[in-house]
Amino acid sequence: MKIPMRRLRRRCIKTETGEALPSAPLTPEERRHRTFQRAIKLLAAKSRSVAELRELLLQTRGATVKVVDEVLARLRKYGYLDDGRFAFGYASLKLRQRPLGRQRLKRDLAMKKVDKTVIDEALDLVFAEVSEEEQIDRAIEKRTRVRGRPKNRAQAKSLFDHLMRQGFPFELIAEKVRAASKTDLDDDI
Repeated sequence: MKIPMRRLRRRCIKTETGEALPSAPLTPEERRHRTFQRAIKLLAAKSRSVAELRELLLQTRGATVKVVDEVLARLRKYGYLDDGRFAFGYASLKLRQRPLGRQRLKRDLAMKKVDKTVIDEALDLVFAEVSEEEQIDRAIEKRTRVRGRPKNRAQAKSLFDHLMRQGFPFELIAEKVRAASKTDLDDDI
């Protein structure tokens, strides 16, 4: 049976003469080193949660659950991994980029596989600095700058839906949309 050349390159080590010899299996120390190097490269590209990094490391060749857990423990010890700091930094950055509500940030952090209690603590800290009401005012001002104030019920509903997608609470949106629109809106938006 003929082995394709690309497979042969992956499994073999070349000698000084250019001959291909099959590579020896990795020792546990080499696995740890390679997994650690991969983790450092992933964290250098962007910050990640512990669970997200664990999932990515387990997909790499030669990584086992035991090796990945050892690498993650080492990274925590060095201070490179901290879900609380990650969640706070992520939420703060997103709020500086554009106005978002608490629910949207909570959903985004959950998708990053951060624990719910850590998410709540981080969001409490973030929204202690900047209130959700300030954020919704920024969002409305930005939207009305582009599209103008809502002049009819359809435009008010469009603004309402936009703010809902941004994760703001229903009551706050209803209050702000009523104030922003020129027409009186009924409670059944």
